[in-house]
Amino acid sequence: MFGYNGVQWLFLFYFYCFAGWCFESVYVSLKSKKWVNRGFMRGPFLTLYGSGAIMMLVVSRPFADDILLTYIAGVVGATALEYVTGVAMETLFQVRYWDYSQRLLNFQGHICLRSSVTWGFFTVLMTRVIHRPIEKMMYMIPGQVLYYTTVILTVYIVADFTLSFKAALDLRDILVKIMRAREELERMQKRLDVFVAFNNDEKEQRRMDRGERRELWVNELSASLEQRFATIKEALLSRPSAYGESAKEEIAELRGKFSLYRERDKGIGRLDFFKRDMILNNPTMRSQAYESAFEELKEMANDKEGKDP
Repeated sequence: MFGYNGVQWLFLFYFYCFAGWCFESVYVSLKSKKWVNRGFMRGPFLTLYGSGAIMMLVVSRPFADDILLTYIAGVVGATALEYVTGVAMETLFQVRYWDYSQRLLNFQGHICLRSSVTWGFFTVLMTRVIHRPIEKMMYMIPGQVLYYTTVILTVYIVADFTLSFKAALDLRDILVKIMRAREELERMQKRLDVFVAFNNDEKEQRRMDRGERRELWVNELSASLEQRFATIKEALLSRPSAYGESAKEEIAELRGKFSLYRERDKGIGRLDFFKRDMILNNPTMRSQAYESAFEELKEMANDKEGKDP
């Protein structure tokens, strides 16, 4: 049972990657009420489904005659695969492509009881029902046709995966830059608040002292800083003696740093179509380490999609 050669295993992997993409894209599209090209890659392949299918075939092989052991093997194998893949992807990209945190009996949001139980039933269904006609179809394909088809698919999928992997790493780097930029701008904002409050009324002073400031994103912080610089400039024009020499020097230094930041990080959150589609194609994506920065990117991606014809 399942005594395939290397080409046949690869072909089956690609077939189930495609079948998984069809299922997931249709399911998510129906839920979203719009077409969603689901997955990590741009092409019609979901590697988690392909890996899951091959894993089910491999772990169930010793238990072909025992449906209960097949089910248990499926639960254990699929849960381990889902957990390792989820942890590895989050470690590499700082983003989760699925998250079970809101589900009952989950572990670190990567796996949950409901998913594991489902994988077990799916392993039984896969080995007893789904795979048999797929296997017959594969055996009907002439050897050379199967070989060259698999080679072509391999070249395409490797190229697609490479581009998608790079886009995911670039997305991670953007998240890091956004968070660093926000921290830098927040430091400037706190210092400028002191100068603004110095010439403001008592109510405004109390508000700032209590820290009543919502969490701003990078673009909002930039606009907020521009406003504060304008407020300070107006105060200096109306009352040149409003600030001492040391305060004026610090304000000038902050203005210089801000101008340098604007010049340096002009395109900090720019998303090309690869990174934008990666976000749009995975509606459940989230980042624990860079949650607010990722929400900003999601909003930018959705805004861009809304403006596209």
